Amino acid sequence: MTAKTLLLLAGDGIGPEVMAETKKIIAWFNGRGATFETQDDLVGGAAYDAHGEAVSEATMKTALKADAVLFGAVGGPKWASVPYDKRPEAGLLRLRKDLGLFANLRPAICYPALADASSLKREIVEGLDILIVRELTGGVYFGQPKEITDLGNGQRRGVDTQVYDTYEIERIAAAAFELARTRRNKVTSMEKHNVMLSGLLWKEIVTDLHKKSYSDVTLEHMLADAGGMQLVRWPKQFDVIVTDNLFGDMLSDVAAMLTGSLGMLPSASLGAADESGKRKALYEPVHGSAPDIAGKGAANPIAMIASFGMALRYSFGMARESDMLDRAIAATLDKGLRTPDIAAKGQATVTTAQMGDAIIAALEAAA
Repeated sequence: MTAKTLLLLAGDGIGPEVMAETKKIIAWFNGRGATFETQDDLVGGAAYDAHGEAVSEATMKTALKADAVLFGAVGGPKWASVPYDKRPEAGLLRLRKDLGLFANLRPAICYPALADASSLKREIVEGLDILIVRELTGGVYFGQPKEITDLGNGQRRGVDTQVYDTYEIERIAAAAFELARTRRNKVTSMEKHNVMLSGLLWKEIVTDLHKKSYSDVTLEHMLADAGGMQLVRWPKQFDVIVTDNLFGDMLSDVAAMLTGSLGMLPSASLGAADESGKRKALYEPVHGSAPDIAGKGAANPIAMIASFGMALRYSFGMARESDMLDRAIAATLDKGLRTPDIAAKGQATVTTAQMGDAIIAALEAAA
């Protein structure tokens, strides 16, 4: 059988801890006939310390050849004063850009056992299943000019440019419509067409594409600020949300907290399909590097493990195995196992490694 290659970029902070638990899951599947070959490398602050760059040229070459990249987290106060273009986050941005990962999929799923961990009432979040589709390689994060200039007299000006071309909007909207067809067949497009011309263009192009190719899918438009309000008012009204890079960054974090913890949620970043149907892909937890708890065994590995579950589904066509892993996570939570981030006040907690072992035990029980 052809090997499936995975580049593992654990990164900084809690990244190595949650990646270690994901390696256990990969090994478990390899022990039952899968053919994953893994390679570890550096990214973020760890790469800067070793190479003076947030991601080295050699690592980029490996990433371009891999079937998928698993990414942990980057950053921390240790690197607060490094040059802006060499900051840990620059490594992730380069990976996204050079791999052409234009579609970021961020599911927000509330497991029944964790409904009370949300800051919202149980009836608002129980059974929640939203997919946010965020455009990832355009918009204000990459637009030019991007600069800080000296105006004299003690004044400076910071400029970031919001730029979108037709093709960028069309391809992310098409991805959202295609995904909606596999779910509840509804797409909500969010932008700010009332005050931003890029938002007006976004709305026009999404509307035209819907009429041309996806009229079977329900489409609604919503201003992004109103969307943020509705996410905390009644989130179950949404199925697939499609939005730009900036608003997607913010709205997906809002949606993540509906579930009780950033430590619970995975994400996938996908490129365009080639002639064989394969896509470049990077999978990562939504949470950051959490340097305050790094090395304490308190990190929740579920988001990283579930990110591998998304790789099983989207990169390797292993939907049955992905579903199996999702059920194992749910079964573990149903037994009451909690890391500190999802534990109720006074509830006993488990370590990062214990949570990983419990998920493997649940896989064993279901195998």
